[in-house]
Amino acid sequence: MASSVSLNHPWWHSAVIYQIYPRSFASTDGPIGTIRGITSKLEYLHELGVDAIWISPFYPSPQNDAGYDVANYHDIDPRFGTLCDADEMIARAHDLGLKVIIDLVPNHTSDEHEWFQAALEAGPGSPERNRYWFRDGDEIPNDWRSVFGGPAWTRVSDRADAVGSSWENDRQWYLNLFDSSQPDLNWENPEVRDYFDSILRFWLDRGVDGFRVDVAHGLVKDPQLPNFSGDVSMVHGGTQRPPMFDQEGVHEIFRRWNAVLGEYEGDRILVAEAWVDPPSRLTRYVREDEMHQAFNFTFLATPWNAGALRSTIDESLRVFGDVGRPATWVLSNHDVVRHASRLGLSVTGKGPNGIFASDEQPDAELGLQRAKAATQLMLALPGSAYLYQGEELGLPEHTTLPNEVREDPAFFRTAGAEAGRDGCRVPLPWSSEAPAYGFSPSGETWLPQPPKWRELAVDRQEDDPASTLQFYRRLIALRTEWNLGEGSFRFIEAPEHVVAGISSTDRGEFLIVTSVDGQWILPNGWTIAAQSSDTISRDGRTVIGSDTTVWATRSDWLRSDA
Repeated sequence: MASSVSLNHPWWHSAVIYQIYPRSFASTDGPIGTIRGITSKLEYLHELGVDAIWISPFYPSPQNDAGYDVANYHDIDPRFGTLCDADEMIARAHDLGLKVIIDLVPNHTSDEHEWFQAALEAGPGSPERNRYWFRDGDEIPNDWRSVFGGPAWTRVSDRADAVGSSWENDRQWYLNLFDSSQPDLNWENPEVRDYFDSILRFWLDRGVDGFRVDVAHGLVKDPQLPNFSGDVSMVHGGTQRPPMFDQEGVHEIFRRWNAVLGEYEGDRILVAEAWVDPPSRLTRYVREDEMHQAFNFTFLATPWNAGALRSTIDESLRVFGDVGRPATWVLSNHDVVRHASRLGLSVTGKGPNGIFASDEQPDAELGLQRAKAATQLMLALPGSAYLYQGEELGLPEHTTLPNEVREDPAFFRTAGAEAGRDGCRVPLPWSSEAPAYGFSPSGETWLPQPPKWRELAVDRQEDDPASTLQFYRRLIALRTEWNLGEGSFRFIEAPEHVVAGISSTDRGEFLIVTSVDGQWILPNGWTIAAQSSDTISRDGRTVIGSDTTVWATRSDWLRSDA
């Protein structure tokens, strides 16, 4: 199956976008990362070669869910800095040619948001409560489960802060698909829609280039609130979609937002975090008048198996091409086990929801080898690629965090059954000999760093041509030089254990090969330009081994200086 992408598209069509998790990127103060810390490292990201940064939430928040519980969408949490710091960061990023995407959290607010506090005070039947999903009843309204574990409903009178308040005897329930401190908004209410229009304009006026939309598939619920006991971690197509996810009404919202972005100069974008499968259903979020991109979580969740990879890549290129949008590719983010560890487990794919010290431990060497091969395959594909901070250093998951330092609500709401996401959120190592490995001048970190990260610090890798950091820099530079993100890709005949194809761009044709399990001989007429692991020479031929990706050019191909 071939997928072609024409040239002269907007920047996001083939961008490499780097996710910054601000709590853990870089601090200029104490144990939590800061906006000024981000600004101080923008040169590093420019040298890495990425086109844009996506910043996870930095709004005022009680941090019950690491900032995804927003108390005020029009400001910066003092722990991270100020609006002036954000303005300076955006300006500096633009000076370096980097676009800036920020997180938008529209499915729910914090329970400390002024709207929810007003709803508690106003009582049942009030306009204030109609901004959320409040319901009467002696019994819980339905059997919906929180994504973090436990019921998705909280009774007002059961809240710890109800004692001595005006709502101490309030028997209404409110919906929280995540933590009880994250009440879901009612998007049928025009006030909610107008409010988020104002939020978009506030940040667009400050110069941001787009928004990554959290839980984009969850804004609209079936108003009948029918029971549903199925799995909601990945929403599958068909007639039995969960009544709280992937409802038709979400598309009207995104068409409205698309029009708001259209009021501004430049190519501003909306990116959907929508756990929707199959990809053909996900593409409905990126129709021409809706969003611009949607994360391809099907690719992230694909097992390390050549047949599965071919199938996912083929389907992704086909269905996104059908709606005239680029595919996106992602292997790690702040919600999943880092792929350098996930691919070192006996069962690959999306992986567990965190790893305890008592669980199966990843094979670190195998995991990194596969991670580099998977990344090199990903960066060769047409469309846009997303990187998660620290993957360019080959950082593994922190699998031995003590339970007493964990903060993820998923750990607490499952009574410790799930380790949660803290292991992929540990602060980055910048300097091997500095306190906190250079993360903060105080030597403090909000989560402890594993000692083995000393060897993976940026300063240990910057001048080492064999390092993972230099590997990423070379790949991104070649991807840009060869224009792979704007090319076409077609599979070629290869053994079952191999993913092999030709990327055709305005710069030439390039052979992309990933050998998953076994060896394959590089075809005659091709010369390797980049490889994730060493190859061997046998009888004058180049042999590609297991868990290895190579990019090759035709032997008579000469690079152009154009």
